[in-house]
Amino acid sequence: MRRLTALALGTALATACLAVSVQAAEPAAAKPAAAKAWKAPRNAMGQPDLAGYWSNATLTPLFRNPRISNKPTLTPDEGKAFEKIWTDALSAANEPTREGATALTAEQTASYAKLLEIRPDFAAAGGDTGGYNTFWIDPGTKLVQIDGQYRTSILTTANGLIPGRKAGAPPMPPRNFRDDYTSYETRSAGERCITGFGRNTGPPMLPNGYYNNNYQIVQTPDSVVIEVELIHDARIIRLSDQHRTDGMRPYMGDAIGRYEGDTLVVETTNIPESQQFAGSWKTLKVTEWFTRVAPDRIVYRFQLEDPELWDKPWGGEYTFNTLNGRVYEYACHEGNYALPGILAGARQKEKEAAAEADAKAAAEAAAAAAKAAPVKGKARSGAD
Repeated sequence: MRRLTALALGTALATACLAVSVQAAEPAAAKPAAAKAWKAPRNAMGQPDLAGYWSNATLTPLFRNPRISNKPTLTPDEGKAFEKIWTDALSAANEPTREGATALTAEQTASYAKLLEIRPDFAAAGGDTGGYNTFWIDPGTKLVQIDGQYRTSILTTANGLIPGRKAGAPPMPPRNFRDDYTSYETRSAGERCITGFGRNTGPPMLPNGYYNNNYQIVQTPDSVVIEVELIHDARIIRLSDQHRTDGMRPYMGDAIGRYEGDTLVVETTNIPESQQFAGSWKTLKVTEWFTRVAPDRIVYRFQLEDPELWDKPWGGEYTFNTLNGRVYEYACHEGNYALPGILAGARQKEKEAAAEADAKAAAEAAAAAAKAAPVKGKARSGAD
């Protein structure tokens, strides 16, 4: 492979030198034709061909991370340096510990520390109690690159963060499902293996930063189906100009699509409360654009509009890249097996708390009774 690369490079350099020589000797000669711009292919139905297996795994976070940079973009040198720090640290964290040892080597520890400087959450996701070893994590190895720029956030707002709410808008509601053990129905949809977690399914569709960021796109004459690896959701986009009017709010909302040139445009409304984004769902409209810009790349843009919460639309963009493989079923076992344990544990804690409260009440009642009872042998007053 290296010989072929060197040969190709040498041929290219020789050709370039020859072209310069010829141009100098014959200035009137026509210039070589410019390389033809890549043209997005069409499928048998005449649609822009988006079909295939794709991944949106990326090192670029949704929000701008000051540990990476406060700038919206990085120079190529800065981007490559960051990617090297990340991949070296992740590779070191994936190495097995020494035989008979329980800790990482000094080199592995130093590399892992760099990883945690960038992503402190990996301390739990990659090996802490209840987490996975980093071997099982596939967060990606590249930053998002669009128009030659290395992006530091998927959001394209000025500060790389969600805009503030408009005056008078209600604050974002707290998400307390982790502390609500009333019933399986009050647990999250991801924990119950109903839909994916981390917003892989969307809309908007976002990488979750950990693993299983893979998709399959299938196109038909009247719909586009996006199979999401995580929890194997199938997002069905009807090629129609009519949203449903029955008031139903299906999982992933009501998505309709159309083709505009080389771009698939998707508009989604009727999003259920359980899939709210930043507290928005009732009047939320999400518009997405899928544009294939190279054989191995789709640029994905999204925009959120909610007149009740934000003064103007906002959104972000990243790239889907070809997946070297295919999507298999994601068998969600943990929630299925753990959910009875979660609820049983909650009921046990309630029993223990009730027993503790009963014991405390009994002790307090006994103390009060003892305090109220006369003390034997105590001298009585003359009136007695």
